Amino acid sequence: MTPAPVFPPLLTGCAAPEGANPVELACAMARAGCDGGTIVHSVQADMLRAAVVFAPEVPLARAVAMLPVCGVGLQNALGALAPPEVAVQFGWDGAIFVNGGRCGGLSLLASGVDPTVVPDWLVVGLALPLLVTGRPGDTPEATALYEEGCAEVGAVALLEAWARHVLVWIETWESEGARPVRAEWTGMLLGLGETASVAGETGRAIGLDEDFGLLLETETGTRAVPLTRLIGEMQ
Repeated sequence: MTPAPVFPPLLTGCAAPEGANPVELACAMARAGCDGGTIVHSVQADMLRAAVVFAPEVPLARAVAMLPVCGVGLQNALGALAPPEVAVQFGWDGAIFVNGGRCGGLSLLASGVDPTVVPDWLVVGLALPLLVTGRPGDTPEATALYEEGCAEVGAVALLEAWARHVLVWIETWESEGARPVRAEWTGMLLGLGETASVAGETGRAIGLDEDFGLLLETETGTRAVPLTRLIGEMQ
């Protein structure tokens, strides 16, 4: 039997029933008024899924910083638990890459999409494959954590470490603003300097704006694709 994860103060765990999607359950709980800091989780033999409920106090344009916060927290957690040669990177859209292979992703959902309004709730979901399922070769670009030298990393221990590191980065964001989070996140992103097509926009990705929007250099000038454009795209 999988042991129940232990989370730091300010965070509360809630195990998802078997077969339930933690992101969908977290959104339903958020709509019903659950506390911010609730982590809905599901640890299976082949997949780790989790979702963190946030109760933002700032407009959505700033609150979406929780996606990079959760990404940096995951990289830090794996950095502490995985072998040092394991490289963890991200796509701007929350896609996770381990040693260059696609390995799940982060998703972003909220009570609304107006960037100027403080949302009632915001959820960041995590889907992290532990083992490759299906026939070998069906998805050659995809990988799983345990296929990348991380077989000794326990899923529950990783979930606990992720929660701790996310909490540290939330506190950093609250006390120091977006700059340190953006610096860490930018260093973890794949594809900067390359042509990218995101949220219906295409151009050369040249960096991030102050709210983590992707700056694209196009023939008609530089355009910013706000992170709010990702809301509702579940990984």
